[in-house]
Amino acid sequence: MIQPKLGVMDVTVKDNPAQHRFELLTEEGEVAGFATYRERDGVTVVVHSEVDRAHRGEGLGNRLAQGTLDLLKERGAKVSPACPFFAHYVTEHHDYDAILVD
Repeated sequence: MIQPKLGVMDVTVKDNPAQHRFELLTEEGEVAGFATYRERDGVTVVVHSEVDRAHRGEGLGNRLAQGTLDLLKERGAKVSPACPFFAHYVTEHHDYDAILVD
């Protein structure tokens, strides 16, 4: 579990393998956003992400991306960011370059 420390709201990013998604959880346990993924040929492909409408504009998309990528990096996973938001995020955060694949 990763707790990104950007912004005001405390959130946790947790893998929910049963649903093939990383979830962004508030302190109250509410799912404020998620990033779905698929495993393909040893690569974790992040295919979609979204933040609940009630939490848009709070920077939670960045926190979801950061927490998800940090967890995958800790695992030594290779990642393909097919989701447009994640694809853009990694172009601005080069500390994930080593885990990215085309």
